Amino acid sequence: MASEKILNQKKEEVSNLAAKMKDAKIILLTDYRGINVADVTGLRAELRKSNSEYKVIKNNITRRALAEVGIEGLDEILEGPTAVIMNNDDYLETAKAIYNYSKENDFYKIKGGVIEGKVMTAEEIITLAKLPSRETLLSMLAGALLGNISKLAVALNEVKAQKENA
Repeated sequence: MASEKILNQKKEEVSNLAAKMKDAKIILLTDYRGINVADVTGLRAELRKSNSEYKVIKNNITRRALAEVGIEGLDEILEGPTAVIMNNDDYLETAKAIYNYSKENDFYKIKGGVIEGKVMTAEEIITLAKLPSRETLLSMLAGALLGNISKLAVALNEVKAQKENA
């Protein structure tokens, strides 16, 4: 049987992970089988750009931390090697980084996760990751609005010119 010291260490580890999960906007669970150290180091560097945290944590500890936070429905995907990626700021950049990495590495798979408290499947996360960034969407909206405003200005100018000629 495990000593009391080891049990207390594990309880503390679960509590620390649960505290991080509680504040996280995104929690991704991924399968990292077949990935070498150099690739993981590159992925971690990419994730640091968006203030994301990448950790390999035992499934049992992850399962207990998720339960402590009140997140259910991920037990079935906590099988085999699992990496946990968390971010407190921008979930879209994290999802995009992991999705792009999984496209380049056939072995790396998104298992599922939680975005702003909602449990999501791998397919839902991939769909979200394929969306353009917030800045791109805003610039597309601004372009569409400016196009319509300029058409209105041209039409009003034509009406003014017709009234002046008449």
